[in-house]
Amino acid sequence: MTTITETSESGALDILKLLISAGLLVGGLFGYYWYLEWMLPLRVLLVLGGLAASIGVAATSTQGHRMRAFIQGSRIEIRKVIWPTKQETMQTSIAVFVFTLVMAVFFWALDSGLLWLTRTLVGSTG
Repeated sequence: MTTITETSESGALDILKLLISAGLLVGGLFGYYWYLEWMLPLRVLLVLGGLAASIGVAATSTQGHRMRAFIQGSRIEIRKVIWPTKQETMQTSIAVFVFTLVMAVFFWALDSGLLWLTRTLVGSTG
């Protein structure tokens, strides 16, 4: 019974945090357009400050913690990737280019052949 109450309270708190986060972001954007007499760099800083505050508040929510864990896991997985060498990249690129060229010629020949066959069967000259 306590876990349901804690989850409900945590869910409500998370919703409140996300609403505050959205409000900070919208507030920064609103300030950008409301204070047109301010210099542009100051207005941009207002938007960036709203964005930073919004991200900071959203990061404290459950979804923010999940996102942080996902990003950390992704960084670990990226380190495991074995990236191709320059030679392997060039060889693969050339193979893709040649295959694409061969397929283009094949489909051009097929299209031309089917066009000729259709014109022959219909009796059209063109």
